Amino acid sequence: MPDAPPIFTEEASARGLDFVHFNGMSGGLYIAEVMGAGVAVFDYDNDGDLDVYLVQGALLDDTELGATTFPPSEAMRPLTDRLYRNDLENGEPSFVDVTEESGLNATGFGMGVATGDVDNDGWIDLYVTNLGSNQLWRNRGAGAEGAASNTVTFEDVTAASGADDERWSVSSTFLDFDRDGLLDIYVTNYVDFTVAGNKRCKSLTGAPDYCGPISYRPQGDRLLRNLGGNGARGAASNTVQFEDAGVAAGIAGEAGSGLGVVSGDFDVDGRTDLYVANDGMPNRMWLQQAGGGFRDEALNRGSALSLEGMAEAGMGVVAGDVDADGDEDLLITHLALETNTLYLNDGTGFFDDVTVASGLGSPSFTMTGFGVAFLDFDNDGWLDLMAANGAVKVIPDLVAERDPYPLHMPNLLFQHLGEARGGPRFEDVSRRAGEDFRRSEVSRGLATGDLDNDGDVDVVISNNNGPARLLINQIGTERHWLGLRLVGEATARDMLGARVGVERSDAPTLWRRVRTGGSYLSANDPRVLVGLGGTAEVESVVVEWPSGKMESFEAVADQYSTLSEGSGVEVE
Repeated sequence: MPDAPPIFTEEASARGLDFVHFNGMSGGLYIAEVMGAGVAVFDYDNDGDLDVYLVQGALLDDTELGATTFPPSEAMRPLTDRLYRNDLENGEPSFVDVTEESGLNATGFGMGVATGDVDNDGWIDLYVTNLGSNQLWRNRGAGAEGAASNTVTFEDVTAASGADDERWSVSSTFLDFDRDGLLDIYVTNYVDFTVAGNKRCKSLTGAPDYCGPISYRPQGDRLLRNLGGNGARGAASNTVQFEDAGVAAGIAGEAGSGLGVVSGDFDVDGRTDLYVANDGMPNRMWLQQAGGGFRDEALNRGSALSLEGMAEAGMGVVAGDVDADGDEDLLITHLALETNTLYLNDGTGFFDDVTVASGLGSPSFTMTGFGVAFLDFDNDGWLDLMAANGAVKVIPDLVAERDPYPLHMPNLLFQHLGEARGGPRFEDVSRRAGEDFRRSEVSRGLATGDLDNDGDVDVVISNNNGPARLLINQIGTERHWLGLRLVGEATARDMLGARVGVERSDAPTLWRRVRTGGSYLSANDPRVLVGLGGTAEVESVVVEWPSGKMESFEAVADQYSTLSEGSGVEVE
């Protein structure tokens, strides 16, 4: 019997995605070196296919580039974030570096990237986090003043918009928490690290090693409210303005070493909530209150600590309905010897740690996870799981082998086996997932999206101090699927936060949420891709819009459709 085809094939180089990350290592063992960087998949030019943005590092001290541990090649220079346009032809993705013509000039020590349309003009904007000042890049669309008629360009509106944060920001996400139709921004801040204040730490063997977050003071996160184009900063009326809403929202003043963040409605009350993965500190579940503001309920609701009551090294986080019961569950990636953690939602916002029972514990016990995704790679209707791994403390066995970068690990892919008594069960299928899962690299960011528009989910992984990887799905189209893009009534932007229910006659309703945030440092395809298994029959699609309106739509399987708010049949 011939071998089964791989689940994914790695095609970055073949498709023109030639990005290589530089982390600035110079022997100082700065903690920031090993934390980046992220990736975004998004349609920046509105041509119907997904493009890729990759975040780059920089030098942390005055070391010459040639004297760094891994000097960048000429092909990697200049050291800036890179934008790759996808020229999809006949179902084959092909990427071209368009950074220079786009006007993007992100030269900071980059961490992560979030995607969303902050000015409701139908063009997706970027928020880039750095060690130091962040950047908000407004997408000016095609044919803006000073650009060629068919060229899409960006402008840096950070200062004018008030969206900066000069601390060490890591992950961020766009959301409309106040339901005013404008996308706000939540920014996680890590620790108070500077090169001048770098601490010296050692491994268990006494050798020099990277410090952990406990060596530095934790920082507070930031919630930025979008005021639209008529803010009070004295800027032009068409410049989107943000204000720091942390104090009013009850978030300011709560320090935490935040690394991952995802939005959702975790207590199923119709209001947008936030979950933050903290490194070495209890996680936070910011539940939005009826009277406004947020309250941290993670400890009360069972999602702050491990089953043993310990704070873990939260890195990446993803939310999704893994047990198909209509609510949102959580998966957080952690350090080796902690396991990743699956929190199952009971339908009211209280969570149980079911990691061991689900089969996710043992395979992740020796791994340090960062980027993470719930993805239905085989389109059977059940959400599978992928985790991007790479250590932050040197691995003794690799040191003994004189490995020049002794932090690398393989990535993991888990297949959902369906619902069983006691909850969902997963199987580690990494061995048959494809050649890339046999590689050992220092992986960080992970973004999902259908990069070839064939109806199954593909993946882009960013590696710290290594090449980006493009994983093209080889098996998803063997089953039926439904692709949906949800846009607003008065704007063509993606309606982040909308909840989608795919109703079927012979199976439970499949619930998904429109969001680009989650994972670690990364941003995903805003479209909803739902696997239907062996049947193409869909009774209807129900959409709960961020405005609170609920509508029903007809939908056709095995193709992408756009659903506009206000064009469906209203549901009471």
